[in-house]
Amino acid sequence: MYIAIVILLLVFGVGLLVAELFLLPGFGIAGISGFACLIGSVVVAYLKLAPIYPWAGHATLAAALIMTAIAIYGFLKSRAIEKMALDTSIDSQVGLAEPGKKIENLKKEAEKESKVN
Repeated sequence: MYIAIVILLLVFGVGLLVAELFLLPGFGIAGISGFACLIGSVVVAYLKLAPIYPWAGHATLAAALIMTAIAIYGFLKSRAIEKMALDTSIDSQVGLAEPGKKIENLKKEAEKESKVN
């Protein structure tokens, strides 16, 4: 029973951390919940599984670190960020006003440019 709890907490924790890092802006509820799940899985492993399996706590801690690293690495290598990211470039240029030019002249030049383009 406790093994299932540890595994579920690990999976949910890693999932929430990856979602917080790459999908949700800021450091909010998902990130804190992800850390809480990972810490909870390690605590349950040390307190409930260690009397039966002495290596369970250390293995869970190592699994949490390795799973998080693999999930982050896999997400970065999947190029999912490129699909979500805004990748545009602006090719137009704005002419800067020269000293001494009047605003009316700038408006006329802008209208000429807009008609040409």
